[in-house]
Order: sequence, then C-alpha cells, then structure tokens
Amino acid sequence: MSGSRRTPYMGGLCGAGRRLLGRLALLIRVRTRNDERQAHDLGTKPGPLWIVRYRLSGQLAKAGLIGLALVAPGPSWCTIASSTTRYLDQSDGRDWPGYGRTFSEQHYSPLTQVNHATIDRLNLDWSLDLGPESSATQPIEVDGTLYFATGYSLVHAVDVRTGKLLWKFDPKAAEVSGLNLRWGWGSRGIAWWDGKIFTATQDGRLIAIDASTGKQEWSVQTLEPNMPAFISGAPRVFGGKVIIGFASDTGAVRGYVTAYDASTGRKLWRFYTVPGKPADGFESPILERAAKTWAGEWWKFGGGGTVWNAMAYDVETDTVYIGTGNGYPVNRRVRSRGQGDNWFIASIIALNGSTGEYRWHYQVNPGESWDYDATMDIELADLLIHGKKRKVLLQAPKNGFFYVIDRTNGQLISAEPFAKVTWAKRIDLRTGRPIQPPSSQFPNGSVARIWPSIGGAHGWPPMAYSPMSGLAYIPMMDSGLKIWDRDIDASHWKVPSDRRFDAAIEAAPDKGEDGAYLLAWNPITQKAAWKLARPTYSNGGVLATAGDLVFQGTVDGLFKAYSASDGSTLWQFDAQAPLFAPPISYQVGDVQYVTVLTGLGTQSALVRGQAHADKYHLNPREQARRVLTFSLRGAATLPPTIHSSLVPEDPTYRSTKDVAELGRTIYEMQCSRCHGWQVVASIHAPDLRRSAIPLSDSAFAAVVRDGGLAARGMPAFSEFSADQLRELREYIRTAAADLRAYEAEHR
Repeated sequence: MSGSRRTPYMGGLCGAGRRLLGRLALLIRVRTRNDERQAHDLGTKPGPLWIVRYRLSGQLAKAGLIGLALVAPGPSWCTIASSTTRYLDQSDGRDWPGYGRTFSEQHYSPLTQVNHATIDRLNLDWSLDLGPESSATQPIEVDGTLYFATGYSLVHAVDVRTGKLLWKFDPKAAEVSGLNLRWGWGSRGIAWWDGKIFTATQDGRLIAIDASTGKQEWSVQTLEPNMPAFISGAPRVFGGKVIIGFASDTGAVRGYVTAYDASTGRKLWRFYTVPGKPADGFESPILERAAKTWAGEWWKFGGGGTVWNAMAYDVETDTVYIGTGNGYPVNRRVRSRGQGDNWFIASIIALNGSTGEYRWHYQVNPGESWDYDATMDIELADLLIHGKKRKVLLQAPKNGFFYVIDRTNGQLISAEPFAKVTWAKRIDLRTGRPIQPPSSQFPNGSVARIWPSIGGAHGWPPMAYSPMSGLAYIPMMDSGLKIWDRDIDASHWKVPSDRRFDAAIEAAPDKGEDGAYLLAWNPITQKAAWKLARPTYSNGGVLATAGDLVFQGTVDGLFKAYSASDGSTLWQFDAQAPLFAPPISYQVGDVQYVTVLTGLGTQSALVRGQAHADKYHLNPREQARRVLTFSLRGAATLPPTIHSSLVPEDPTYRSTKDVAELGRTIYEMQCSRCHGWQVVASIHAPDLRRSAIPLSDSAFAAVVRDGGLAARGMPAFSEFSADQLRELREYIRTAAADLRAYEAEHR
C-alpha cells in the first residue's frame, strides 16, 4: 500500500465503520428530533436525555468520519473528514461554511441563544460599509471570520468580533468578461473547504483563495470557448471536490455541471444535462436515451438546461442533486419542433458524487415552454410520512408546486400548489407528470394566461426548512403572464449574437391580484401553516433557527424575526436600505450572531413607477450597502441616511419624441435588465436619468460603445451605430426631463 491508494480491505473497513456509526447516529438523531418535536408541540423544553442524545448523535457522526480518516491512508482523507464534519446536519452550528450551511442546504441554524425569550435584546453589533457593487449575496462564516463576495466576485474577509476588514480579493472579472458582461449581476454566494474560499466569476473561472491570506491558490476556466454564459451561483463542496455550473439565457448553450479537485483544481468529471449532436456521439448511455426525447436539430440551439443555482449533497449515499434550468429557447416549437419531454431541462438530477454518473431524475416541467425551471434551492430532510420515515428532497420551483421526492430513487411522494397555478390542473402522483390544459401551450396563435409568470412563484432567494417546526419557509410570489407566439416564425428563428434575451415567445403581464408573501408550508400535509404579505413583489432569502425563529429582510428596509410556529412578528430592525440577501447565523466564542447584507443587486425589485422607487429609496446610488451583524450584546447604531441625488440640468435638451421612441426599443432590449424598466433604476446599476454622462455625446459614446467603464461592470456595445447611440441617448434624456418635472411637482 503506497501513497493515498486504499486497499480493498481498508476500503471495506472504512465503509463498514462509517455505515455503522452513521446508522447509530441517525437512529439517535431521529429519536432526538421526535423528542424535540413533542416538547415543542406541548410548549415545554426537551429533557436532559434529549441533550445527551443530541450531543451523542453529533459525536458519533464525527467519530465515523474521523475513523474513516484514520484507517484510510493519505493526508487527503483526514482533510476530507475534518472539513466534512462542518457540513453535517448534526454539526453544532458554530460555523456556516457553505451556502445552505450543511450539505442538506436547509438554511437552518441549530443555535438557540437567540430565541423568543431573548429576541428583544438582539441589536446591531457592528456594520461595515461596502462599495457600489451588487450586495444581494449570502455570506459564510468559519472560525470567527465572515466571508462574502459582492459585485463580480469581489471577495471580502471580516473579523466577526470586531467588524474589521481582514483582506479583499478582486479577480478583475468585469474587465475580461466581454460580451458575457451584458447579462448577470455578480456573485450570489461562495463556499469554504479545507482552509480555502471558492468563488466563481462572471467570465467563468472557478478560483480557490487561501482563507487566511486572501491569496489565490488556483484558478480554472469552467466555460467552454465562446460560450454565451456566466456564473452567479455559489460553488458547492463535498468529499474533497468543488462543483459548479453556469447560467445563460442569451445564446445557444448546452448545460453541464463540473466537479474539480478542491486541492488542485484538477477536473474530475462533467455531466451534461442535455444531449449533444447525435452524429458526434454521446458522452453516456443516459444521454443517448435523452436524445430520444428531443426532435429536430435541437443541438443548434444548445438546448439549455443550465445548472446555475440549486445543488445539495447526501453524504450517506454519496449523491449530489442538481437542479436544471429552462430549455433554450423557451419556446419548444422552436427548439424541438414542439415535441418531446426534452430531458433533462427543468429537472432534478441525482448523480454519483464520486464519478458524476447518472442515478435518477425527476422532471418538474416536461417539454417546458414558460421559462420555468428546477433551479430553486434543493433541500434534504427526513420526514415521517404515513408512519414511515422517508429520506426526501424538497423543492418549491418557479412553477408553483411544492415537491416532496424520495431522494433515494426519485419517486414523487406529493406535489401541491403553494401559489396560484394555471399552467397545470394538478400533478398525477402515479406518473409524476403534470395534467395540463391544452390552452397552456398557446396553440394556433392563441394567448395563454399563465400563472406563475416567468418570474416564478419562487426565485433564487432560498427558502428555509426547520426540522424543529417541520415547516418550510418560502419567499413566494404571485404574478401572471400572457404568452403567445403567433408572430414567431419557428422555422426561421435565429439565435441572437449580441447576448440579448430572446425566448422565441411574446409576453405581457396578466391582470390579476399579484403580490409576495412569506409562506410557512407543511411538506407532509402540503398545506400552509401561515402566510404574511410582503411590501413589494420582490422577496428575499430566509433563515430559520432552533430558537423557533425565522429571519427575513424586505425591500422596505426592515429586517424582521418571526415566530416559526405562527408567523407573529417578534423583532424588527430598520436597516435604512432595502434587503434581499439571505441571512445566516453562527457562533463565535459564546456569542450567537446573525448577519445579513443590505442593498439590491438583481432584477428582483421590479420597480413599478417612480412613486414606488421613491417610497422605498431604491435609487442605486443612495442605497446603503452594508454588512449588518447582530448579537444579544450589540449596542451599535447606524449613521443617518441622506437622500440627495438630483437630476442634472440639461440646457441643450429639446424634446424629439420620435427619436426617443426609437431609443426606447433599444433600451428595453439591451439596457433595462440592469438600469431598470422605463429607466427607473433600483439595483446596483446607476439611474441613468441622474447621470451626467448622457448630457455629452462624446462621453456617452465613450462609455456605451467603447467600453470606458467596463472595469466597473458596464459592457461595451461596439455594434451600435451613431444613429442608435443618438436614439438611445435621446430616450434617456427624455426620461430625465420627465423625472425633473415629476420631482418639481412632488418635492
């Protein structure tokens, strides 16, 4: 036996020991949770035996991993065991090392220092002002250091005890992203493993950073050449590997997910989520089967199915679960002649964590045609269903149904709507397929009224699942869309070459009662436990804790804690800035902390007019982007907020509505996703009506056409002609003139 190779005997011993200790830990943990649930239902506290069981289950889990490290030769196994213990559900919760805290991705903290009895004493411990970059991102924490990435993967390390910035790492992603800078809003999360911080970039790199020094250890390009794609999601780590996908809706892409060695960056395996061109052969037998669910020349469009957000890992079975995106283009009549289920778009896929081999899949939207996907967070849990313990996977995707799936085999257990749904009548539990009205496919040029809209009933901000309350807490949304394709020539549709979004469908908002809510959902009964209205359609990420609390921030600037049991408001803090990022909780020394970042950074706000933007102070340059950290010992305060951004005078402006109307078309196609619909900005891109750049023809051309601000995230549009620049500039100046008139009247 040499190096790190394991003999069959030692490998068997490792596996047997791990399984035995794992099963003992699991049995004790299940009994513990039953005691915990019973005490909770009775309104009492668990007895001393509960504490013994809880601690023993965690120690057994750790012992199994440490034993594995000891009997398996090579330092890598010790490293894997040490890092893995922090990601176990049985861990003590002192750290929050990855996006969902544990492999199960529950966004749940077992800490109890902050609870119903102490929440009144929760106060700001410290705050840290940030730059103007997107701050809609979730932090992580390990060993007393807080880590997070803002903007285009600008990674920060902060001392939790003092709020002092320790180091900052800038991969200079915006400068090298080229056309891919035209879509995407920056990093939404990072991961820790074995003393390294992992971040992925807009231009497709996966980077390992030394957690103590902020120095790059290795970097690898994960995107294939010339792909119209970017990365915004958090990497995930398990078993000495780091896994990453990518996002795209702006060109021909074929989705995949890739695993790399966490120590070296060496590529270990890659799984493609849709089949490629048959003449080129298939990477695996399952992709050959998948090709039979497609029609036409789908490979010319790539197919889609990108893995841009949802991933989870089952350490007992070495299974990684990934959620895939919509097909490309969205219209199935274009990408697949209107035929087939199109495996594996809009699916949850289970893969062997060691090899990347396919195990099973469940498709939430066969033949997807509405920009739905299965990329909302995947969370793992053990539930008692009909008297039988089931290892399940939970997801509340865009399409409005809450899915409970047996994670060992992909069998659908239940699925019920948690929001208004019109695209399907129900999910057939025998076949697992949706029962859809024919009108939902907008046949023969008709208009389909589809709820939820393409924004979904749940976006990327994660829900949380509490094993204590047995409830999932979903940041849900209600809105509808009218969809049709009568003006789309399916046989001649072309993939855009300029990275603009084109779904090969046409759409308009549907009338109806829309809104957003924090929804507590029982996955066993598939019914709501409670529901709270949100102030705006946007809806941020959620944290649940064993203190019987649920934390969420909202666009109105209030960070609140609710009773996990009944939704009553127990505490709130005025953050003086909109909140959208998911909060986390962890412990350093003997103090439990709660941390959240303020500020918007995606299309999430969906501002509905200037009055709406004014009400919630959504002007990007006035938003206070900060890290807020709370504890029971906190005594800090925030400085007063000053709102003084003015619209510059434009003495040479003369109204030319016809030219401005031409510019409106350009703006809506290329600019609105970052700078806001009708030039009403709310995220991190500046409000162009308040900028002096459009006042100068030369300055405008230098920025828009020549890429003068590419380093700050403003892409170049070198293909714009002089006339297009003039029309676009005129539209922005007209919007600024309207805003000056509005402010003169209302202020």
